Amino acid sequence: MSAQKYRGHWPRNYVYFENSSSNPYLIRRIEELNKTASGNVEAKVVCFYRRRDISNTLIMLADKHAKEIEEESETTVEADLTDKQKHQLKHRELFLSRQYESLPATHIRGKCSVALLNETESVLSYLDKEDTFFYSLVYDPSLKTLLADKGEIRVGPRYQADIPEMLLEGESDEREQSKLEVKVWDPNSPLTDRQIDQFLVVARAVGTFARALDCSSSVRQPSLHMSAAAASRDITLFHAMDTLYRHSYDLSSAISVLVPLGGPVLCRDEMEEWSASEASLFEEALEKYGKDFNDIRQDFLPWKSLTSIIEYYYMWKTTDRYVQQKRLKAAEAESKLKQVYIPTYSKPNPNQISTSNGKPGAVNGAVGTTFQPQNPLLGRACESCYATQSHQWYSWGPPNMQCRLCAICWLYWKKYGGLKMPTQSEEEKLSPSPTTEDPRVRSHVSRQAMQGMPVRNTGSPKSAVKTRQAFFLHTTYFTKFARQVCKNTLRLRMTFLCYCHQT
Repeated sequence: MSAQKYRGHWPRNYVYFENSSSNPYLIRRIEELNKTASGNVEAKVVCFYRRRDISNTLIMLADKHAKEIEEESETTVEADLTDKQKHQLKHRELFLSRQYESLPATHIRGKCSVALLNETESVLSYLDKEDTFFYSLVYDPSLKTLLADKGEIRVGPRYQADIPEMLLEGESDEREQSKLEVKVWDPNSPLTDRQIDQFLVVARAVGTFARALDCSSSVRQPSLHMSAAAASRDITLFHAMDTLYRHSYDLSSAISVLVPLGGPVLCRDEMEEWSASEASLFEEALEKYGKDFNDIRQDFLPWKSLTSIIEYYYMWKTTDRYVQQKRLKAAEAESKLKQVYIPTYSKPNPNQISTSNGKPGAVNGAVGTTFQPQNPLLGRACESCYATQSHQWYSWGPPNMQCRLCAICWLYWKKYGGLKMPTQSEEEKLSPSPTTEDPRVRSHVSRQAMQGMPVRNTGSPKSAVKTRQAFFLHTTYFTKFARQVCKNTLRLRMTFLCYCHQT
């Protein structure tokens, strides 16, 4: 097979997976490609869920969240969309999850694109592009919850600073500077750069001596070299420069503050405050959650503050430990599969409706049942677009409904998980107007919509409700006689009870 017939997929790609011939594709993001012992390739993927995969309660929360975004957004709102666009836009919404799973690479059916919802971009841009989806919420399959994605792009009027007008030349700033900023250093100090550097050396020496006197520091920094390195960190230098500024750059006064009566001042940052076990927990959490510091604190380090965890992370990135782990990950990535080529999937779908001699065959695999309309040229219309002609038809829905989709609508169903055109029940939700006079018929239609059953149509855009099968109860003379006897017996019993009550 030539190379043109292969499709390449590699980590961080969004792809379609097929786990059922009749259900829509699964949308996943490839994280790793691994080769099994049998020689097959498996993909470790991140799961995305559609609206049809979550409960109605969570769908209501998602709609409420979307409405809040619309109110704050300056772009096209949902009220400006047509019913068809609203219907199809729901098929483009996904929900990210932290769930991973492994799937055979041979089940990949194509690529797609998934992006975080951009509040400054029109929602129509997602409908204009094929195989394009968006998400804004994170779904937890185990807890059945929806949360806003913490990695959202903070773009829009809510996150922009109010920039004041530029001052003219010679115009004074009337704002109170003390409320806007705090001065911590004056570059026009009376000290020279050499005198400042000498004071910083003294501060490092004091910090090294303080660690020698501290019992906990001597355990964490057992050697003089390690103590000197810890004393040279930014926390010591910041303390020394702040001391100089607070004492008006008086060296003798600042040095006396570095070594008070109780002993030398010991300044320690988060890198020194954390124990070895806490550092191991942090690295394990970072491997699992990435830079999601809220989840790291909640599940691994609840006794640490969020500020402490973030500060430790940026200090940890400057250590040799981080460089070593980065090299190990790079070596592992080199040994893993970079790309997998999947041949074009050309096997016929079991849901295809076979034809012979121009007559439609079995629909939905119903054994011994063939759909033969009165006019073979018309046939049953597509359940989505109501087309009567297609080069290929596919059975869709429960077998007893005898529904089918044309080739175009079937591909839409597989990719986007819904019908291309809104059904009658969905149109009633989008534009509430009473179209059915009989309340029994209306309740029957709503019940079908709740159960996710298709509302059949017979070739016309007006969908017809499936009627119940009528029956006739035939009674014998003995049945009628028994009813009469029971009626008389009950009447006598009621008369007796009334007599007893009166007496």
